Amino acid sequence: MNDSRRPLTLRDVSEASGVSEMTVSRVLRNRGDVSAKTREKVLAAAKELGYVPNRIAGALASNRVNLVGVVIPSMANMVFPEVLTGISEVLDETDLQPVVGITNYRQDKEESVIFEMLSWRPSGLIVAGVEHSEAARRMLRASGVPVVEIMDTDGLGINHVVGISHRRAGREMAQIIAQQKYRRIGFAGTKMPLDHRARKRFEGFTLGLAKAGIEVADQEFYSGGSALLKGREMTQTLLERTPDLDFIYYSNDMIGAGGLLYCLEQGIDVPGKLGLAGFNAVELLDGLPRRLATMDACRAEIGRKAAEIVISCISDTPPTENHKIELSPKVQPGDTLIRHPENLKTD
Repeated sequence: MNDSRRPLTLRDVSEASGVSEMTVSRVLRNRGDVSAKTREKVLAAAKELGYVPNRIAGALASNRVNLVGVVIPSMANMVFPEVLTGISEVLDETDLQPVVGITNYRQDKEESVIFEMLSWRPSGLIVAGVEHSEAARRMLRASGVPVVEIMDTDGLGINHVVGISHRRAGREMAQIIAQQKYRRIGFAGTKMPLDHRARKRFEGFTLGLAKAGIEVADQEFYSGGSALLKGREMTQTLLERTPDLDFIYYSNDMIGAGGLLYCLEQGIDVPGKLGLAGFNAVELLDGLPRRLATMDACRAEIGRKAAEIVISCISDTPPTENHKIELSPKVQPGDTLIRHPENLKTD
């Protein structure tokens, strides 16, 4: 019986399978010409022993490990698991494995996560956003690995960029709200210094309203993870402070769903008296009493395309130019945006 304090080696697998250490190495690295019968015998022995190959030696030889670092601000936000799903769908077809680091929307934390990720010489690094500290930017530029910044195309990327324009997303939502004759608009969202993408949507939103001669009448902000309770509380605060609001735009669907539940509980006519819209098109909306208007941010597709770029960059024929892929978000009006003709106000 193997001493559990001693790590298993190729010799242990060799002895258990009855083949040479060199053959075991070829099987476990999926290299060389080995018969199917021998391969099955080695893999069965390795599985029975619980053997895990030591990748460090191979990494020293190739100067990289089969890991793709994924740096995101939060797992509490339902947005990022969908991005990770898209990444995993593509990497599952390769030897690459995603490894996740969380920054909590803090630049100092992002620096330390990027430093640790790059110290392992990953095959690629996928990072949420295009805003970073100068120290982080220097590390990313000098890393020598493919860097894909995701979620946002409003800014200058370091290497490759995949995402949507959040300013455009905010502007397009404002245009539809104005077309529906809403005029007293409230905004509820995250504190802008912590969330650059929410800030850009708000900038695009206010610009879109301004072109229709409308200003944001009131706004309420919060910090921390998105939650239904926060949406309820902010909606109540806005409506008590500015009772003549006829629309509330939320920076994400979670707080928007909380706002919708509050309005339904209070018997507020949605969208006749008060229109509502969120952002992200999370699956949670499918279980609400009414479908919250929202915008599909193409999260899973962003993850898939980012992973595809990493794979192409480490292939035998890597791309000669950097990628910049801007996807088009689409408004989903649901049941809380489009007003019936009798509810439309005339100017």
